[in-house]
Amino acid sequence: MVPEGARQVLLHACCAPCSSAIVEWMLTNGVEPVIYYYNPNIFPREEYEIRKNESKRHAESLGVRWIDGDYEHEAWLEGVCGLEHEPERGRRCEQCFRLRLTAAARMARELGLQWFTTTLASSRWKSLEQINRAGEAAAAAVEGSRFWAQNWRKGGLQERRNQLLREYGFYNQRYCGCEFSNYLMHNA
Repeated sequence: MVPEGARQVLLHACCAPCSSAIVEWMLTNGVEPVIYYYNPNIFPREEYEIRKNESKRHAESLGVRWIDGDYEHEAWLEGVCGLEHEPERGRRCEQCFRLRLTAAARMARELGLQWFTTTLASSRWKSLEQINRAGEAAAAAVEGSRFWAQNWRKGGLQERRNQLLREYGFYNQRYCGCEFSNYLMHNA
């Protein structure tokens, strides 16, 4: 369900495959997404560029506004310092979500948008509870912003994501991008 007054929403996008069905759903339901690609967690830089280019290609194919966030990997490393050995879905992940969603809330405010949400809530590998806590913390930290907590896995969106993945021929990664989870995701 679309929140009241959410006609234009900043969509923090982790990658094209995860955003594809969400963007389609938003457009169908009268919401204009502005895609914000901000993922300083992705390592190495080559992996980041591949995902960024796929996200941009997808947005351009739909005529959707796309914003490139900076690749601030060193700042991200500082932000998760001491949490490198946390397991997937541990404290490192929640801190990573908080950093990225706070940047999304700031970008939404800069653009004059009240609402922001994230494609992170479409991944079966991620904790919805952590994502929602991080989104609410980001909204609390950035005055005037509101987090749209949504389980983007439901309502056939996961199946549609997989269809769009094939239709667009998207590059489909097998790990979130974080150098600390790389091994975990490849060997899960």
